[in-house]
Amino acid sequence: MESYLIAMAVFGSIYALLALGLNIAWGFAGMVNLGLAGFYAVGAYASALATKTFGLPIAAGILLGFVAAGLAGALLTLVTLRLRGDYLAIVTLGFAEVIRLIASNEVWLTNGTDGISGIAGPWRGRVDPATFNLIYLLLILSILAVALFFCERLRRSPYGRVLRAIRDDDVAAAVAGKWVARFKVQSFAFGAALAGLAGALYGHYTSYIAPEIFQALVTLYIFLAVTAGGIGNNFGVVIGAFLVIAVQEATRFLTPLMPGFTGAQLGAFREILIGVALLLIMRYRPAGLLPEPLPKSPKEPVP
Repeated sequence: MESYLIAMAVFGSIYALLALGLNIAWGFAGMVNLGLAGFYAVGAYASALATKTFGLPIAAGILLGFVAAGLAGALLTLVTLRLRGDYLAIVTLGFAEVIRLIASNEVWLTNGTDGISGIAGPWRGRVDPATFNLIYLLLILSILAVALFFCERLRRSPYGRVLRAIRDDDVAAAVAGKWVARFKVQSFAFGAALAGLAGALYGHYTSYIAPEIFQALVTLYIFLAVTAGGIGNNFGVVIGAFLVIAVQEATRFLTPLMPGFTGAQLGAFREILIGVALLLIMRYRPAGLLPEPLPKSPKEPVP
């Protein structure tokens, strides 16, 4: 039971990094990124290939996954700068599907649908599995804390205020003298890089990645986490990510209570419950559990 809880905490931390990445692009800059699973896959495959094929250290592989996903995000944004709203969402969704198809068909590079196994993990094989899980949990919590610190500093900084101004009205921000295109590229790239970091950490924890892992459903879960936690609130989206994992795992224990259902039916029922949870949150808590903290207006001087 202890190992199970530690593993769920690790996956919750990975979802939290994905949620922070989405929050930077969507919550701060207002850019809808439905291609989150694609950047997640880019980071995972870049790190796995760097460490398994080219023999680089694990830390270098994780850094490469972070950078590769960030570059992919920057290039995608440069191509789609004139798109916004639904059009941007469609293009990013298409990007994620392209990445998944490449991973499925380019066998010479990714081993196709069989995936890449035997990915190195820090101290894996030197310690017993329970100790490895605990070490990895401490490692990923430390990385999450650093990412949360920088995201929160960004939110409070003038840079973060510019991103929120672009989110609310990019034309007004441009009139105010802000280089909107540069800010959009930077914010989207940073959000994509965090998703790549999450993918690299996932691969080194599970030691196996395959195209089927990086489906669009992952993006849906992260949107649920950000919406539930509070769009624009870094602490809220982290809490939302852990709540999504908790709901996903809690529904597994409903199996003994529903005799006569097949495994596929129970899986579909779990997805229905998650969808209902999203509808309820949007109905009763549209701003999330922790709404975005708005800056206080300066007090007028007393005459």
